[in-house]
Amino acid sequence: MSETPEVRPPVVTPGRVIIALCLVAPFVAMLWVGSYAKTDPAFIGIPFFYWYQMLWVLISTALTMLAYKLWQRDQRARKGANGGAAK
Repeated sequence: MSETPEVRPPVVTPGRVIIALCLVAPFVAMLWVGSYAKTDPAFIGIPFFYWYQMLWVLISTALTMLAYKLWQRDQRARKGANGGAAK
């Protein structure tokens, strides 16, 4: 008697691509030093080089939180698609 093969959702989904972009964006922004290695425009007397990096700390936090929430949603959807079976 033949068993029906287990149908698994695709590994690469649009949601997972967005998660990856959220996690990679801060690295790309910080590694591209030429884009922010300058002093102008200053913000409340702080050179651009410093406030740009501090702004990315906040942006990175928001992107990481977004990636985590998207990951949770993805895992709930996969668990529901498997009938609640644990992987």
